[in-house]
Amino acid sequence: MGEKLLTIEDIAQAANVAKSTVSRVLNNSGYVGKETRERVEKVIAESNYTPWVTARNLSKQMSNTIGVVVSEITNPYFARAFEGISEVIDKNDMNIIFCNTDRTPDKEEQALRMLQEKRVRGIIISPVIDYDVPEKAKLFRSQLESISAPTVLLDAPVDLDLWDGVFFDNFDGAYHAVKAMISSGHRQIGIITGDRKNKVVRERHRGYIKALKDSGLKVDPSLVFVGDYTVETAYRIGKSMIQAGMLPPAIFTANNFTTIGFIKACIEEKVELEKDVSVMAFDKLDEYDIFGLKYNRLERDPRAMGRMAAGMLVTRIQYPDMPRSRKIIPSKIVMCR
Repeated sequence: MGEKLLTIEDIAQAANVAKSTVSRVLNNSGYVGKETRERVEKVIAESNYTPWVTARNLSKQMSNTIGVVVSEITNPYFARAFEGISEVIDKNDMNIIFCNTDRTPDKEEQALRMLQEKRVRGIIISPVIDYDVPEKAKLFRSQLESISAPTVLLDAPVDLDLWDGVFFDNFDGAYHAVKAMISSGHRQIGIITGDRKNKVVRERHRGYIKALKDSGLKVDPSLVFVGDYTVETAYRIGKSMIQAGMLPPAIFTANNFTTIGFIKACIEEKVELEKDVSVMAFDKLDEYDIFGLKYNRLERDPRAMGRMAAGMLVTRIQYPDMPRSRKIIPSKIVMCR
């Protein structure tokens, strides 16, 4: 039978039994004679089906594979999340098709079409565009609904209640990160933000503004540096503000790539962290800890988030009618002094 995906009818023909008999064997329900059961189980075993595959999978010709779609695999955050996903999926004897969209909507649409063609058993996805916009949310919803597979949203700014999800409160995280800087004595805090057409960017920027206002501090537009959440742009912004003498005593770098670019500029310009400027980073950078660089940060656990998302998906596959589950992952503020 090779690599062909079997249906209940295929197994019934190979075992010379009725389709209802195959269903009873797969679901372990109703009486099936010992010899007949062994014959059906032998056909299933020779077809390399894993034990959890159900009659519904076979009748729909669905695979033993899940799809994982992320927007930036080069981002250490998503790489760590994928490690957590793989850990759970491997333990459940399933396979993974991995798709990287490079923050490109067209690539995301192509990835979802491909996963539909592959008849994946489920999907974990971190959407690339801001589905807070009704038209985009409608398109995204229709794409996932057409696949008809269990889906878990991963760290996504998507207010859709049809699917399970694991999220992070970006407003709350940014708010507490900036409040921690204020509590440590800083009164002039800049931010390198991103394109505020994106909801994640808007929420982190809103948290920054709220923390300042709640502390009785004025929002200084000259301390808001607009980037695009890339290393290269943050590096250029950092070099420019240092060379122009516009470096504030403290700065909030609103994503990990921004932190990398800004600290790179500081190192090149001989700006000493925690002496000349205090940095509050959104997310931990493991490689910086190795070199002993001093920076404050908001820490999340992306690997735990990946494990949680994969666990949700496996549970949803096994229990498709259970109530929807949406969880918020915790974070903590780590000050370097």
